[in-house]
Amino acid sequence: MDSEKTKASEEQVLYADILSYGTWIGLCVLLLTFFLYVGKVLEPVIPIEKLPGLWKMKAHDYMHAEHLPQGWGWVKLAGHGDFVNFIGIVMLSGLTVVCYLAMIPIFVKKKDTAFIIMAVVEVLILVLAASGILTAGGH
Repeated sequence: MDSEKTKASEEQVLYADILSYGTWIGLCVLLLTFFLYVGKVLEPVIPIEKLPGLWKMKAHDYMHAEHLPQGWGWVKLAGHGDFVNFIGIVMLSGLTVVCYLAMIPIFVKKKDTAFIIMAVVEVLILVLAASGILTAGGH
């Protein structure tokens, strides 16, 4: 095989690098926030002893019973042990957006209009979906 044909493109390498480093950082944040929770460094919103009685409830009923916010309302509770772990989850789930945003300048430099449009649309769709503006039943 010709090594030039199997070589990763500039944008592929960038995507992989961001994904690799971002994943490790996100996992470290998850690990740190887990220890903050189980080590009782941060006070939880819901006491651990109360959880077994709540596990049998449906998510909607649980959130209503404990007066928990929906959607991005968790951000107000991020200083609590049982919500601080959401930070790592958001970091990991947002990596795709970061990767696409980083690739757009490469596509612009290459004058690759089709990929510019696809990357921008992908970012817009993901950000719109994460925003909670659009809802389709469920929660």
